[in-house]
Amino acid sequence: MRNLRLTFWGLAALVTMLWLLADLSIFRSSGFFAIRSAAVQYSGALAIACMSVAMMLAIRPRWPEHGLGGLDKMYRLHKWLGIAALVTAIAHWLWAKGPKWAVGWGWLERPSRGPQPPASNPVEALFASLRHTAEGLGEWAFYAVVALIAVALIQRIPYRFFYRTHRLLALAYLVLVFHAVILTTFSYWLSPYGLTLAALLACGTGAAILILSRRAGRDRQVPGRIAAIHHYPGVRALETIVDMGEGWPGHRPGQFAFAVSDPAEGPHPYTIASAWREDERRITFITKGLGDHTRRLPEKLHVGQEIRIEGPYGCFTFDDDSARQIWIGGGIGITPFIARMKYLAQSPEGARAEIDLFHCTAEVDEEALGKLQADAAAAHIRLHVLVDARDGRLDGERIRAAVPEWREASLWFCGPLGFGETLRRDFAALGFPVAKRFHQELFAMR
Repeated sequence: MRNLRLTFWGLAALVTMLWLLADLSIFRSSGFFAIRSAAVQYSGALAIACMSVAMMLAIRPRWPEHGLGGLDKMYRLHKWLGIAALVTAIAHWLWAKGPKWAVGWGWLERPSRGPQPPASNPVEALFASLRHTAEGLGEWAFYAVVALIAVALIQRIPYRFFYRTHRLLALAYLVLVFHAVILTTFSYWLSPYGLTLAALLACGTGAAILILSRRAGRDRQVPGRIAAIHHYPGVRALETIVDMGEGWPGHRPGQFAFAVSDPAEGPHPYTIASAWREDERRITFITKGLGDHTRRLPEKLHVGQEIRIEGPYGCFTFDDDSARQIWIGGGIGITPFIARMKYLAQSPEGARAEIDLFHCTAEVDEEALGKLQADAAAAHIRLHVLVDARDGRLDGERIRAAVPEWREASLWFCGPLGFGETLRRDFAALGFPVAKRFHQELFAMR
């Protein structure tokens, strides 16, 4: 999370610094309309910069994964940037529209400008002739962005509708690129700010084109065929085993992939619950009926069905030098730990760390629990199963009581986000270095 915050605020600081350096006369601005002109430029710069980086992250590039901690963290940053773009775009709109309303209501007096000399640069003259068009298109694109980001943020709206409409943000972004190019102060373009903005707009435009053509992540998609399906009704979970076609590079335990079984629904992310074996070329997904799509999977999937798998992604791969590890899987968050246990069971050297696995669940399926216990025994891992109704809630105190050496351990958590944040704060309050040794999968792509 630290790297996400540094990236987010670093982008804002970079845009601010370069914008200020582009026109030092801003510091000598006086009068409301001079300040308003600067505020319009600055708020617009922040909004389009945030949208540009968000657009780049939307195509799931591989190169930032390690630095940002995995694609799940990249999607968290994507969400922050979307919210920041929304807030700054609203501020931009208010600075542009508010003074005009105030003049119309008689609250402000418009300053007299006099005739403007014609631009000597033909490009600047062209931009000036397109100014009115850019303002009108930008306003309508702004309204579309507000509506589409609201759809993305309102969790009650079905994923299917979100998936179908969210792509339209790329189209609105392209309109706003035109708006930004035409209305950015022309003298800025040859400054470091202008060159940086041009690079962001170019990269964002390329990403938007990939999204609109539905080619984002296409080069990492591999065909697969469902080999077996098993339903665990006690925990409303579905185990799906997929035979992978050529091109799948293998995966590390704890990683996830996007699966497309219904083109209308688009790709859904699922943690891989199996270790990779080149001689079998199979992966396993365990999904729980938590939403409209996952609840319908038992009726929609069948053996022999062809699906497409994209990945693998993620850095929740249990890599550290701790001789002690504590794993915490809440509900369906147990899946990355199942994959790791299967990997350790087939690995000649076995586990390099002493491991305790805490699995807390509100539901129980005896068959699924038996498989989990067998996996833990095969990997030589101490398993603690806590059923909410029987054992009460898991908290930091219970973990520390069961693992007296917790201060020397690393913690790996996958489960409900609120539960993870509660544990993080609890251990941080006792001096545990959560920034370095508390690893949390942020499995929320929306």
